Amino acid sequence: MDYHLQFAELLPYANELLHGYWTTVWLMLVTTLLGCLLGILGAAARSSRQPLPRGLTGAYVELFRNTPFIVQLFFVFFGLPALGFKLSAIEAGLLALVLNLGAYSTEIIRAGIQATPPGQLEAARTLGLSKLQTFVRVVLPPALERIYPALSSQCIIVMLGSAVVSQISVEELTFAANFIQSRNFRSFEVYLVTALMYLLLAVGMRQLFRLAGYYAFPRLRKN
Repeated sequence: MDYHLQFAELLPYANELLHGYWTTVWLMLVTTLLGCLLGILGAAARSSRQPLPRGLTGAYVELFRNTPFIVQLFFVFFGLPALGFKLSAIEAGLLALVLNLGAYSTEIIRAGIQATPPGQLEAARTLGLSKLQTFVRVVLPPALERIYPALSSQCIIVMLGSAVVSQISVEELTFAANFIQSRNFRSFEVYLVTALMYLLLAVGMRQLFRLAGYYAFPRLRKN
């Protein structure tokens, strides 16, 4: 094999890589915040005794958990404009990511809610708390604590899958890597550096989640 590594060939494209990297970071910050919020609302609806919200939320969860993300992305970007909802590439990518994370986080959070001891609910009713107060103060905090490791791992999985949004020309990290490779044809160097940047981002996200969990959930400090 006569192949000479030439990482210097990437230096003229450093700005493209950094722009793609920060676009990915921004996408995941917004996706994590909105996706987890959607998951909380979805879990509350899935745990409801009312058949309509429970059924609608269940259909949403099954749809997004049992179809490929790229199909969801193409539907949002190419399909919704046919109904009059025209979105830019980054808006479509963000919406698809939020809906995807929301579906998975709904089931993860619902598992935590279902593990709530009945005695806590009875105590809340005895104290005269409303259903909303019971959910926000009694049910949700320990539920999030139970599923926090699984939820944070799912957020990282969605971040890694966000590379797919490059297919609709969202200028994130993978889009930048494909652009650079098409110019200098240094595929090995480009995608090796890109993989290391994704690794750095994944490790950084895991550490941030661990730090947030350390302060938000005292019992997690023992792990």
